[in-house]
Amino acid sequence: MRPQVVAHRGASHEKAEHTLGAYVAALDVGVEALECDVRLTADGHLVCVHDRDVRRTTEARGIVSTMKLDELSELDFASWKNPWGDLDDEAPEVDEDHKRVLTLRRLFETVRDYDRPVEIAVETKHPVRYGGLVERRLVELLRDVGWDGKDSPVRVMSFSWTALQRVERAAPDVRLVQLIDKAHLWPMLRRVIGPDWIVGPGIKELREHPGLARRLVASGRDIHVWTVNSRADLELCQSLGVKAVISDRPGYMLELLDG
Repeated sequence: MRPQVVAHRGASHEKAEHTLGAYVAALDVGVEALECDVRLTADGHLVCVHDRDVRRTTEARGIVSTMKLDELSELDFASWKNPWGDLDDEAPEVDEDHKRVLTLRRLFETVRDYDRPVEIAVETKHPVRYGGLVERRLVELLRDVGWDGKDSPVRVMSFSWTALQRVERAAPDVRLVQLIDKAHLWPMLRRVIGPDWIVGPGIKELREHPGLARRLVASGRDIHVWTVNSRADLELCQSLGVKAVISDRPGYMLELLDG
């Protein structure tokens, strides 16, 4: 069975990551799932932002956890991707809404209202200022939209085993993905993670540590791999029976898989 294609921060190779525009572009090419990172604002909103500060993806400076949602909403999160876009007379008009900070609630609503089923992989970032409050707010949002049960389209990912434990206690039916960025951590993690947890190694670790790949396959767990952007990496994942590939280039992955 071919792997599920997951859009990493949306169609982030072509569009500014984590913007509504990037996710709409990913949906338009037919992805089966979307991936996002979430952080908590100073006034308690979950927003789709990878970095702890906004310097890389806006022209402003500031730490996400110290800023309120209305402050973040004033920033342009898209222009960094195409800084000369305003000078291109032939460039299509960009919806201002597609440039602004995206709340996780808005992303959930977009997926819920879409005309076909789409899954969402939500990564909680750690360490962060608010600790376990991030997972608590996430579970509250899942309950609010009715996505905290066995049929939820959402799975929660983290490099933090403790963070995933929090989600498991609060919403035991939600699927969990233990992310792995260092091969030597697997022997320890294997002993402590839940029996149904998915494992999420980075493609670099699988390439550089074939032994890790063999051990993960032998564990019998579902494997979701990040960030898969080339034909060679996709073929490696297919040879291992990987269930999902998380890619900046979801359209390209679909093209390679489906022709």
